Amino acid sequence: MDELMTDPHVRLSRATLNDLPETVLRPAYAAGDLSPGIVHVGVGNFHRAHQAWYLHRLMQQGEARDWAIIGAGVRPGDAAMRGRLLAQDGLTTLIELRPDGSSAEVTGAMIGFLPVEADNAALIAQMADPAIRIVSLTVTEGGYFVNPATGAFDPDHPDIAHDAAAPGRPRTAFGAIAAALRMRRDAGTGPFTVQSCDNLQGNGNITRAAVVSLARLSDPDLAAWIDTHCTFPNSMVDCIVPATGPAEIAAAGAFGIDDRAPVTHENFRQWVIEDAFCAGRPDWDRVGATFTSDVHAYETMKIRILNAGHQVLANAGELLAMGTIADCMAHPAISAFWHRVQREEIVPHVAPVPGMTPLAYAELIATRFANPAIRDTTRRVAFDGSSRHTGFVLPILRDGLAAGAPVEGLSLVEALWARMCAGTRDDGSAIADNDPNWAALQGAALIARDRPAAWLEQAEIYGPLAQDGRFADAFSRWLPLIWGQGTLAALKSYAKDGAA
Repeated sequence: MDELMTDPHVRLSRATLNDLPETVLRPAYAAGDLSPGIVHVGVGNFHRAHQAWYLHRLMQQGEARDWAIIGAGVRPGDAAMRGRLLAQDGLTTLIELRPDGSSAEVTGAMIGFLPVEADNAALIAQMADPAIRIVSLTVTEGGYFVNPATGAFDPDHPDIAHDAAAPGRPRTAFGAIAAALRMRRDAGTGPFTVQSCDNLQGNGNITRAAVVSLARLSDPDLAAWIDTHCTFPNSMVDCIVPATGPAEIAAAGAFGIDDRAPVTHENFRQWVIEDAFCAGRPDWDRVGATFTSDVHAYETMKIRILNAGHQVLANAGELLAMGTIADCMAHPAISAFWHRVQREEIVPHVAPVPGMTPLAYAELIATRFANPAIRDTTRRVAFDGSSRHTGFVLPILRDGLAAGAPVEGLSLVEALWARMCAGTRDDGSAIADNDPNWAALQGAALIARDRPAAWLEQAEIYGPLAQDGRFADAFSRWLPLIWGQGTLAALKSYAKDGAA
């Protein structure tokens, strides 16, 4: 070709911000306007679409410019994200996906990303800097070293044992935090707040247990100092943020941006935070966050209606080969099932929060789940049912049984999960392993085809629930119906009269 070909995309950097299309929002501040106040461990998509976005919005108003973020990671894989983000000066393109279209905004609240090192030396040194007043984390729900059998901190995990034996060369984020706090205590520069932004009920309490318990293994005096002087606010975080792949990079390209790590997200965010910050905080409430002394009520509403609601959809959707949660909500029988279970069996066991009734929240969640622009896969939502059913669904089932309230729908949810764990869909196609305990679950599911009680005899999941006659009887009616006539027949039977 004789014509000179040019790339229509602007390679994202602070030097090229003014070259972006006019339709793309961009920072109204320069990197030189900012100074660090937060170290964030785990710079994944959720953090950049959530906490970093709230801070960016404050900075856009000329505030909080001494609270900029220094990124960090403790896993070898974090180095790849570091490389991508440093190559574009810490900037991120956020693409909001609405049912009627999308929009893009470039954010710049992060001004550095520490080297990812086996001994976390750079991370410890940065956290020891008195300018750092908050250390925040998104290290996934499974990254807090909690023993699944007891719900308590696990001191026997190999990484924890290493950090206890070598506290100056820690492998974990919690070991690095303890090491930095030791330096600050010894220097007299005071504590910082440790803020979990992971989707855990009581995430602050869990984080406190991890840091203090780990410190106690090697330095009880330090553990006591941390427990007395540091704060660990609980919070509830919410925004649906898909993983980034070629489609998301192409979505940034459609806005004329060459971004190697863009983030797509739904048009909804919520952040409810316990106002417990020992060294100050940004005024996130000025841009939509809520500070409260009762995070628990918000957590309960979200976990029961959204997280348990995901499980109401996902197993039925997987059995009927629905690709996404939006596909499930578009399916008349699955959607009708979801709405009735919410209305009759979940919402009655949720208390209102200021400005929101449980029923109104359920309708909000229905709208969010139905957004076809969010490609949240049914498989992802169904993953690790052994944790999600025990954590999200079964507490509601127990409350319903104790109150003498309806539980037919929730019993059907459990029967659908049992059927899914057999490893085939209604059309005969295979369901690939989708749980850390898949082999045990599949074994129980196949036995339960002929003897439903075998599923409930998994004591680590159901415990005394297996002996509750109302639940056991309902489950033992639903599971044979699903096997014999299919998922759709069971959903229609529930819609007809609520019983098999």
